[in-house]
Amino acid sequence: MNWQGWAEIALVIGLAIGLGWPIGIYMSRVWNGERTWLDPVLRPVETLFYRACGVDPSKSQGWFGYAGALLAFNAVGFVLVYGILRLQGILPLNPQGFGAVSEHLAFNTAVSFVTNTNWQSYGGETTMSQFSQMSALTVQNFVSAATGATIAAALARAFIANRGEGLGNFWADLVRTTLWVLLPLSILVALTLVALGVPQTLDASATATTLEGAHQKISLFAVADQLAIKQLGINGGGVFNVNSSHPLENPTPLTNLITAVSINVLGWAAFFAFGRSAMAKRDVRALAAAAAILLSAGTAAIYWSETQPAPALVAAHADASANMEGKEVRFGASGSAAWAGQTTGASNGSVNSMHASYMPLGGAVTMFLMMLGEILPGGIGSGVSVMVLMAVLAVFVAGLMVGRTPEYLGKKIEAREVKGAMLAILVIPLSMLGFTAVAAVLPEALKGLLNSGPHGLSEMLYAYTSATANNGSAFAGLTANAPWWNTTLGIAMLMGRFVPIVVVLAVAGAIAAKPKLAPTAGTLPTDSGQFVCLLIGVILILGGLQFFPALALGPIVEHFQMLLTLSGGR
Repeated sequence: MNWQGWAEIALVIGLAIGLGWPIGIYMSRVWNGERTWLDPVLRPVETLFYRACGVDPSKSQGWFGYAGALLAFNAVGFVLVYGILRLQGILPLNPQGFGAVSEHLAFNTAVSFVTNTNWQSYGGETTMSQFSQMSALTVQNFVSAATGATIAAALARAFIANRGEGLGNFWADLVRTTLWVLLPLSILVALTLVALGVPQTLDASATATTLEGAHQKISLFAVADQLAIKQLGINGGGVFNVNSSHPLENPTPLTNLITAVSINVLGWAAFFAFGRSAMAKRDVRALAAAAAILLSAGTAAIYWSETQPAPALVAAHADASANMEGKEVRFGASGSAAWAGQTTGASNGSVNSMHASYMPLGGAVTMFLMMLGEILPGGIGSGVSVMVLMAVLAVFVAGLMVGRTPEYLGKKIEAREVKGAMLAILVIPLSMLGFTAVAAVLPEALKGLLNSGPHGLSEMLYAYTSATANNGSAFAGLTANAPWWNTTLGIAMLMGRFVPIVVVLAVAGAIAAKPKLAPTAGTLPTDSGQFVCLLIGVILILGGLQFFPALALGPIVEHFQMLLTLSGGR
């Protein structure tokens, strides 16, 4: 560890939050239909979309109609992506001549990109054609991110409604977020990345001459445009199998900084947009502060872990100042830790190092950040929405302590809201731990493991954690391209994405119907440092109680085995 490493981590987190604030103000204006500087260009395009689809953007939907439109849109997206992948062999823009994707892999991939997970049970450069990458996967990177943003927009309207029923219009929120936020920012980032050496081409490959004089073909794709939206949309799926550790996807320390910051900037922006739209800026800044504290602590723990002596290097009497297994020498332990914290704190999943090669406690922290529900800051809109549910539970706990009916953002919190919050939060461990428990005793599932013992358990636990959290990163030792893994991981993604979304919208509908209350002397302040501490406590207690036993059997046991190795078995 050194000050340069700490400074790099602080720079990445600080830039993401700092840039997220003005972007969040702009995003709120977009959600609210306020005038922006892009209106002269984009208003006609927006109107054209509505006319073509027969949508009236001024017609507000109740929570059930909003949820129905959202689910229908994503169901159609799944069918289209699945169809493109199954027909890949006869579709155009396939210079490598890739054939159709198998049924179970097409199911897994379609679910993965529709749910904003971008889990990849395949190597992109050896499986997906240019057409599949651009028409199926990149399109879903835009609209799945926009889908998450619509949830936060609807929830914000619920808190400012006074006995109202409407949450806004899903179609309008989807189109505006895509056109006004995701598309312009993606164009800007993609052009910057092209200027810094990231390829953007329809050529199949380039031929390079190696140092030995041999000729080598290097796969090429339209990388920059998908890289930009995979990070800004907090998606994470890369064109190349090794993701953002590939030199064509992440060629320099500057591209590493830009893409690492891009991972979380719109997640933080959604926090600030929610606060402005719900007229609760100070209260939501408290939520952002809690998320930033937890993310910073998690990233610091990863950095500390990865700068401890590696047992194999100690045994070989080699330099053991940092664990560089599975890491790019261009980025080192600090750049890898900063990225790992960002990508697992958000529902991104892109990697510039291999998490399976981390020290046991470093791998445990990456899992734990996902187990908290992807709220640090999580996906665009989906992260702040789940954080609001955590805040609902926090004020409920505080209300139990003092014997008062809890309130949050001027709305009384009653049984329906608390039950909804618990349902959305408990589905996460149900999927993560339930699927892991079943896989641990099935021979068909165990065939996919590279390792046995605690690390093998970590491979399985990480996979279902990542899928349910809609993250998409993996412990690389797991061979997941098999019917069992592709199917069950797909189901876990669906559970982790759409159950919380529907529950959040149902809670939003209940909140919108309540009267707006003025604060009184007995109202718990939810913009104070005390509330930040209470919220962090609730989040950690939920995460610790639910997941500590599983972590104890996996990475924590592996950590003690490592210490035994370091001590020479004594």
